[in-house]
Amino acid sequence: MFQSSPISHVRRTNWLGRRRVQLLGAMLVAAVVPLAWRLFFTPEALWVSTFNAFWANVVAVVVAFWLRLSVEPYPGIRSSLVILPTCAVAHGLVLAFFFFTRLPYDRSAFIAGFVLHVAWFYLVYFLVQRRTILQIGVVPLGDWQKLETLEMINWIRLDGPSIELARRCDAIVADFSADLSPEWEGFLADAALTGLIVYQVKPLAESLTGRVEIDHLSENSFGSLVPARGYFHLKTVIDFFVALAALPVLLPVMLGAAIAILLDDGGPVFFRQRRIGHRGTPFHVLKFRTMRVDPGLSTGDARQAAMTGDLDPRITRVGAFLRKSRIDELPQAWNILKGEMSWIGPRPEAEVLSLWYVGEIPFYRYRHVVKPGITGWAQTNQGHVAEVEQIHHKLQYDFYYIKYFSPFLDLLIVFKTLKTMLTGFGAR
Repeated sequence: MFQSSPISHVRRTNWLGRRRVQLLGAMLVAAVVPLAWRLFFTPEALWVSTFNAFWANVVAVVVAFWLRLSVEPYPGIRSSLVILPTCAVAHGLVLAFFFFTRLPYDRSAFIAGFVLHVAWFYLVYFLVQRRTILQIGVVPLGDWQKLETLEMINWIRLDGPSIELARRCDAIVADFSADLSPEWEGFLADAALTGLIVYQVKPLAESLTGRVEIDHLSENSFGSLVPARGYFHLKTVIDFFVALAALPVLLPVMLGAAIAILLDDGGPVFFRQRRIGHRGTPFHVLKFRTMRVDPGLSTGDARQAAMTGDLDPRITRVGAFLRKSRIDELPQAWNILKGEMSWIGPRPEAEVLSLWYVGEIPFYRYRHVVKPGITGWAQTNQGHVAEVEQIHHKLQYDFYYIKYFSPFLDLLIVFKTLKTMLTGFGAR
């Protein structure tokens, strides 16, 4: 819903909502407080290790802050979701540094710094960020109506090119391809000079929805149809070593799943299916079997048999749990070790379904430009779909992932996948 200008009040930014205040506050509570505690209450325990812990906490605060700034601009993400993971990753990296260098550090001060670091940002979130709704001024020219359906922003339709009015908004958005008058063009330039962020309509809509909407590849705004090759090859190496390192942890879980499947109905443990992978190359995906064995399906509609509904009667009792927890996907670590899949990417579709989708949506095959993954952007935002109408919507999420292909987006997907595993949303 759009609000017409003029805005009834001038926005005043809460001082705690400023990035520099949050960063300095985190350094104060996570690094200075543990050091001050040692200075005033246990000065006899003040050693080099204490000061090493101080600098370790400072570095961890900076790294975690940088990680949050990198992933929070992506849509569908709340600060509350990334606070604990980013803090844990940052302090974990610093801890790894101490492990490999054997430098002494004050464990109590370091642990206290981590706890206070997390507590500080949750305090900021509950006091400020949770209640904040951005007000963005809209230049009502060109293709701006698409913003009307996006309800997470308070949209302010600007009646004229007024800098005074613009200063009351958090940002300005305009369709740069529209036939803007000299007055509006000058207004946008002045708004940028005052420090306001000026967005283009289409990228902003993509950022808020997490989807890239296109009808033909010739109409896209990808820039290049091939995603960053450097990260693509680096990611392949990371995938391999993460899968290798995870095997000791995954094997006991997979053994338990295999026993549960056998005890449930005595059928085969694994399910193999021919799917379409990177560059359209078919491969056989490996999963734990979660559905009953039904020989009659081989003589029926292959396309219908490949689809799985939310309440599919073929799903077993154990299978329902394995799907919700995503444990059924764990054998795909073997596909990752073989280089056929990644941990993160568009989900590989069954070959029969993929051929059908390509017939209905010709540019569907573009999603194969990156390796398929066990989890992905579409899965964490939309969940399981099968029909063509839903697939078109899901494809927009896949195109968003390809367009913004980066380690930061992958990191965000990891955070959202952990949430999915806890809530069950998107399980299939």
